[in-house]
Amino acid sequence: MHHQSHPAAALEREHLVVIGNGMAGCRAIEELIARDPSRYRVTIFGAEPHVNYNRIMLSPVLAGEKSFDEIVINDRQWYAANGIELVTSDPVLAIDRTARTVTAQSGRTVGYDRLLIATGSDPFIIPVPGKDLPGVITFRDMADVDHMLAAAGKGGDAVVIGGGLLGLEAAHGLTLRGMKVTVIHLMPTLMERQLDEAAGWLLKSALEARGQTILTQANTAEIVGTEAVEGVRLKDGTLIPASLVVMAVGIRPSVALARDAGLAVGRGIQVDDHMVTSDPAILAVGECVEHDGQVYGLVAPLWDMCRALADGLVGSHSGYRGSVTSTKLKVAGLDVFSAGDFSGTDGAEDIVLRDASRGIYKRVVVKDDRIVGAVLYGDTGDGGWYFDLLKRGEDIGAIRDMLIFGQAFASGGGVADPKAAVAALSDTAEICGCNGVTKGQVVACIDAGGHSLDAVRAGCKASASCGSCTGIVETLLAITLGDAVEAGPRTMCNCTSFGHDDVRREIVAQQMRSIPEVMQKLHWATPDGCSSCRPALNYYLLCALPGEYVDDQQSRFVNERMHANIQKDGTYSVVPRMWGGLTTPRELRAIADVVEKYDAPMVKVTGGQRLDIFGIKKEDLPAVWADLNAAGMVSGHAYGKSLRTVKTCVGSEWCRFGTQDSTGLGVKIERMTWGSWMPHKFKIAVSGCPRNCAEATIKDFGVVCVDSGYELSVGGNGGIKVRATDFLCKVATEAEAMHYCAAFIQLYREEARYLERTAPWIERVGVDYIRARIADDAEGRDALAGRFHVAQQFLQDDPWAARAAGAEREQHAPMARFTPHAVPA
Repeated sequence: MHHQSHPAAALEREHLVVIGNGMAGCRAIEELIARDPSRYRVTIFGAEPHVNYNRIMLSPVLAGEKSFDEIVINDRQWYAANGIELVTSDPVLAIDRTARTVTAQSGRTVGYDRLLIATGSDPFIIPVPGKDLPGVITFRDMADVDHMLAAAGKGGDAVVIGGGLLGLEAAHGLTLRGMKVTVIHLMPTLMERQLDEAAGWLLKSALEARGQTILTQANTAEIVGTEAVEGVRLKDGTLIPASLVVMAVGIRPSVALARDAGLAVGRGIQVDDHMVTSDPAILAVGECVEHDGQVYGLVAPLWDMCRALADGLVGSHSGYRGSVTSTKLKVAGLDVFSAGDFSGTDGAEDIVLRDASRGIYKRVVVKDDRIVGAVLYGDTGDGGWYFDLLKRGEDIGAIRDMLIFGQAFASGGGVADPKAAVAALSDTAEICGCNGVTKGQVVACIDAGGHSLDAVRAGCKASASCGSCTGIVETLLAITLGDAVEAGPRTMCNCTSFGHDDVRREIVAQQMRSIPEVMQKLHWATPDGCSSCRPALNYYLLCALPGEYVDDQQSRFVNERMHANIQKDGTYSVVPRMWGGLTTPRELRAIADVVEKYDAPMVKVTGGQRLDIFGIKKEDLPAVWADLNAAGMVSGHAYGKSLRTVKTCVGSEWCRFGTQDSTGLGVKIERMTWGSWMPHKFKIAVSGCPRNCAEATIKDFGVVCVDSGYELSVGGNGGIKVRATDFLCKVATEAEAMHYCAAFIQLYREEARYLERTAPWIERVGVDYIRARIADDAEGRDALAGRFHVAQQFLQDDPWAARAAGAEREQHAPMARFTPHAVPA
């Protein structure tokens, strides 16, 4: 149990005690603070040991897509900053309405002036034999998630009873955690409250394709086991083995405390429009209440209730009038939406669109030229628009024929205009379902100074949870501010709202293993990414998972796929590696033979001290590489975002000014670093004396030999904008020079953004940062170098050899062969 105490000065204010530290209770306090932060002294009792967190994000935690810290809504600093006393792990067990006190499990009794009950709901446990066996759990809070994670860690079979949203999310998470999952659902259609039969079937098919077993119209007879759960037996006699059973068959308002206190209770705690119970001193909010005969289990009505409650607490009564709800969900990564009545009552007409190949299903239910219900599966982009029309009861007679094709078409345009679509939404249209934020609130936040996506997220919480509404929020920023939108961190591309650094961080934090997984978990806006993000993701995964991640050739640019540089006539140039710029008669003969054998029109000495063979046909590349391999030559990676060359001068062995063996050191460095994939091309040079004939001070990593050792510099490049290197440090030995080189490359590999060369990277982070990490931090330097050498164990593999042996033969086949033939006269 943990609690924070109030300062003495606050004790004179009215005391508001909140039973429940969940989403509704804390949101009500947030709304209250926004109106009058000093009106009440607040104490919150919570049954769990945690601060306020986003309960609807438990599924991503179970699935490993988010950590608990990432779903925290208000951390302890928030409670402290607002003078709120938080009591955790101590549920309230009794309310004394006469004495106006509550008594918690610990025996602590606290008086109140106003009491707010926000106890939420309790999971429903079906009363079947075996329901109390160890291994049978619900899915309601972090403790349930922890139980499931512990069970999943042992592997085996799991049964989820209940094919509603919670059950399917639990099944999805357990499947991702490696368990073999069977879902048992009593009704013929999954999520029958949110989806019609067609959408339910599509959802069932998609989940089965992901490896889950879905049994509908399946009735549980008993949970079998002696000391722990061993399986589930259905009423038709089927026995399904299981070491874990998750009960997710529904929830009920948590009313026991209120009923024991003598408050009016029906299906929930009965409240008026101001969320006041039958006792004027006691209010209630959230899933535990019944308003006008209705109980709600979605977040949007909760937010409406909280606003009305806060208005009442500060004497500015607005009143809650009930909610028309919609459901926009991502079930196991699949988009579904529903709103209103889609049961097809008398006089209602269905407008349906199916696109089987894309897995899209849309159904809009219309009655008297007004939308009364909608179900969307696969493409839910127009869900907000349909819901807005439904809530406003707008006459859709004029656009009925185009209605099913979405807002852009129905508004008269054949080409989708996302800005026009968002601009047409009413101010009450819900933008962020996770946090109940409307368009009007987002615009107000922008008008109040929220001029970037991050500022809006911080100001009104739109887009701050699952991120699926990020595109709409960005559009609202553009509509409201025009060119005045502050970009904030630059996004990777138009497929995502995340920047390069965010994506790299999340790949490591969430232990992602593939490009589709990254796109799924980070809510990519496009199904397969684009030419900007795919190569970047491929590199980031390759860097984060050495030896584990399999390089995705389709995510590489053409030169890297072909391991040669394509020229403007469609042929390729081939550059074999020459270590430190050295070559031998055997290598030169092999190159000459290749030139003659394949009729290469030109051989060019490059600036990197190598020979470039031009004019090689795509289909001849494997044979060319085989001939060069036979002479001991490997790919020079002249095409890659990788080490290109290590340029050297002749050094002390031949030059009268040379101070060290620069050629020998260059060869050693090149043999250490070749094959390493990097954010961009990387060049190294070693000069034997300060005359710097190898031009080491315009390379990514330069070594200038001096009598007393080796001067190391970084971040130089030639090209359009020449940049001289920054001095890094001076070392005494060759071994140190190589060690620092390995550490610097690894730092660049791990922290630079894809397609960012060392020069702009260093200008961005500052050379002092580089010196602190490489020159000043011996332990960190050793760790970086260590990780570089580990990665090199998997990267120093000549790609030419594999292609020459026949790998990916299709890459080198001509697209078509055309044979002229004579036409009869």
